Amino acid sequence: MELELVQMLELAAAVALTLLVLLVITAHVTAIQMPNLTLGEKEKFFWSLNSAGKELFPSIHDLPTKELSVIVPSYNEEERLPLMMDETLEYLEQRQKKDSSFTYEVIVVDDGSKDETTKVALNYSKEYGSDKVRVLTLVKNRGKGGAIKMGVMSCRGRYVLMADADGATKFADIEKVEAGLRGLQPGPDNMAISCGSRAHLEKETIAKRSYFRTLLMYGFHFLVWFLCVRGIKDTQCGFKLLTREAAQRTFSTLHVDRWAFDVELLYIAQCLKIPIAEVAVQWTEIEGSKLVPFWSWLQMGRDLLFIRLRYLTGAWNLEMPKKVN
Repeated sequence: MELELVQMLELAAAVALTLLVLLVITAHVTAIQMPNLTLGEKEKFFWSLNSAGKELFPSIHDLPTKELSVIVPSYNEEERLPLMMDETLEYLEQRQKKDSSFTYEVIVVDDGSKDETTKVALNYSKEYGSDKVRVLTLVKNRGKGGAIKMGVMSCRGRYVLMADADGATKFADIEKVEAGLRGLQPGPDNMAISCGSRAHLEKETIAKRSYFRTLLMYGFHFLVWFLCVRGIKDTQCGFKLLTREAAQRTFSTLHVDRWAFDVELLYIAQCLKIPIAEVAVQWTEIEGSKLVPFWSWLQMGRDLLFIRLRYLTGAWNLEMPKKVN
């Protein structure tokens, strides 16, 4: 009987080891070696009032010409985008009136929408001018991470803010993440990241969620901590502020284009020893989320495991691409 038990345990261990080896091989073989940093020919331009009617987007590798760039990833957001843009632009315009040295741009990245997201965003560009509001329309859907990455690589700001199109975070809370950034010590390379956080609201949100969703949430938090990022309670809040140098360095290395991109971004930052602050912000759940609880979380769990395995096996690395288009 004892011999049979030992044999069963040995068999289970062998199966588990085989599955682990297969998983590592799969993660390595299926890895896209270099991040996709290239815009298509139709994506390289934004609407402008000049005689040609369009202009080329600049590059994050150019010197900054604005104080702040706000990147707004948008997929089928024609209904929710106006409320967010109204709040954002009202704040930014008021701030500029109080401080004439403050300059900004908002880049709305239409991530291959099937609705009128681009048209809605262009109305703001026409009202405020293309120097303040620009629309980057992607031909195909790249995922939230891919959309933000393309916006970041085309921005002009000394500081780069990621902000969701649903307006779930009060835009005025940018002052909180700015304070968090100032509290860090970026060093001579001037790289630092300040993350908005909803961790202080966790008890309140748990009370409103089903046990299943709560279980998924805790499972995801554990995987993030175990595999990739430690010390950050809320990696997924879509309100993050980066110095231009940190944005260039991290997004140029970012591979994941969908929901788990935030985790890879912070994993890269921690590997590079970029200082990170986590700051509590106001947050309200807005109807219309693109996140499908079970399947999206399953996809994110897979991505977390693959992030870790691909960096461990050398399929991905932290080297800057030799050429960025």
